[in-house]
Amino acid sequence: MISKKAMGISPSPTLSIDSKFKEMKANGEDVVGFGAGEPDFDTPQHIKDAAIAAINAGKTKYTPAAGTLALRKAVADKFKRENGLDYKPSNIVVSNGAKHALVNTFMAILNPGDEVIIPAPYWVSYPEMVKLADGVPVSIQTTEEDGFKVTADEIRAAITDKTKALILNSPSNPTGMVYTREELQAIAEVAVEKNIYVVSDEIYEHLIYEGEHVSIASFNDKIKDLTIVINGVSKTYAMTGWRIGYAAANDEIAKAMANIQSHASSNPNSIAQEAAVAALTGGDEEILRMKRHFQKRRDFMVEMINSIDGVSCSMPHGAFYIMMNISKLKGKELYGTVITSSDDFAELFLKVAKVAVVPGRGFEAEDFVRWSYATSMDNIVEGLERLKKFLSGKYE
Repeated sequence: MISKKAMGISPSPTLSIDSKFKEMKANGEDVVGFGAGEPDFDTPQHIKDAAIAAINAGKTKYTPAAGTLALRKAVADKFKRENGLDYKPSNIVVSNGAKHALVNTFMAILNPGDEVIIPAPYWVSYPEMVKLADGVPVSIQTTEEDGFKVTADEIRAAITDKTKALILNSPSNPTGMVYTREELQAIAEVAVEKNIYVVSDEIYEHLIYEGEHVSIASFNDKIKDLTIVINGVSKTYAMTGWRIGYAAANDEIAKAMANIQSHASSNPNSIAQEAAVAALTGGDEEILRMKRHFQKRRDFMVEMINSIDGVSCSMPHGAFYIMMNISKLKGKELYGTVITSSDDFAELFLKVAKVAVVPGRGFEAEDFVRWSYATSMDNIVEGLERLKKFLSGKYE
């Protein structure tokens, strides 16, 4: 029999949509996908070269469970250089992607029944990860009108005697919102006052088009001690398949995370670790090139979506996602189907127009569907033309 814990975990709708898209494409269907959060660029050559050199040098053995000293030093240097944060290599735990780092975090800090505050819309895996660690996810709903941001006062009001942590994701998946320095400062004050952990997911930090990235851990020693910073190389360096993420935390938490990982998976891939060192030390020319393309795509998509009757979107300031508001379509009939939910819209859009987008239900954003602009401009133009035709009822 399947365990109660496993039965209580929901499948990822983003991976489900991407799997359906890839299946249709493999079957020869003319489908366009906007589901997965994966840069369409190739991994930069100097990073691939470092991996090849590692293979040729025989760096194919086990490494320390928390990652090689060279990579942990490179991560610590990155935090100092880019975020003004002082960490020792012993404060760094390198994992099999940022997802793994998050699971390690919740396993390290949560006891059964501990509550974790999660602003919604949120990345689909956060609540499931909390539940895997026997915690209780508690969402705070934000609105498009307020920029999809939670306030310090809202967080304070949601804190109970069972609250153990708060998850912050800036820039955000799925909304693309970015918290300002002032907003983060106010949230940090609440976290310190109430003595709760902040799990700060900063995986999209280099993909900000307006404003700046500020790590909440950088304000003072008290908030730094309470913060577990999550990051990785997948989004910034187009290295999704390499599976290298990392966390920075105080001595006690980092030690606990490394211990958990040593039993769960041991070390991350040795060759990918060598490649990650090259990524973190190889300059930002490739990052800036990809960022320019993403911004161009974002601007085009926002303008086009807002020109189509029945849908709209706000301008995201970071990451590579757009949340399209479909609330005006609810209750309307399209192609013999009444749209009652984001799932209805996404399923019908895929079936009729052969375009894959992610329904908002999994993000706790039922009036929205998520588009990723981590795809080519040709795909974006084609997908939006199909959206316009779909909403005009012109498909037979």
